[in-house]
Amino acid sequence: RDADGRPLPDKARLAPVGRFLRWVSFDEFPQLLNVLKGDMSLVGPRPLLPEYLPRYNAFQRRRHEVKPGITGWAQVNGRNTLTWEQKFELDVWYVDHWTLWLDLKILAMTLWQVVTRRGISQPGHATMPEFSGSPHSTGSHTAEAGRSNVAV
Repeated sequence: RDADGRPLPDKARLAPVGRFLRWVSFDEFPQLLNVLKGDMSLVGPRPLLPEYLPRYNAFQRRRHEVKPGITGWAQVNGRNTLTWEQKFELDVWYVDHWTLWLDLKILAMTLWQVVTRRGISQPGHATMPEFSGSPHSTGSHTAEAGRSNVAV
């Protein structure tokens, strides 16, 4: 954190090795153990920090109706280039539209994005800015949330 208590930018905070591990998504490898234990799924809304839980509104809490995943619908539709609201919209769309076929599509899209390095981060950030909550009690939950910008 800087002198004012704000988080440092990723470039100043992450060592070159850490940036590389994030770049190749190798920092996700330990989560495979959680999948093997049954605490997580390969596909589902990405787990967020526990300190964010009290900040969720009712719509955003719906993302917890399924197990968290290593990859998810929000990750293949923008990952960290999305706003928090967009990410929650996509997470809840996934909860409402889950099928085995959708999971297979997400896994294929994830592999493609790791290989092509598309949609990884917001400019200047390796991670998302902190989630501070949302004043809205429900999401718009439009069909638009389900549209993928990547063809498989």
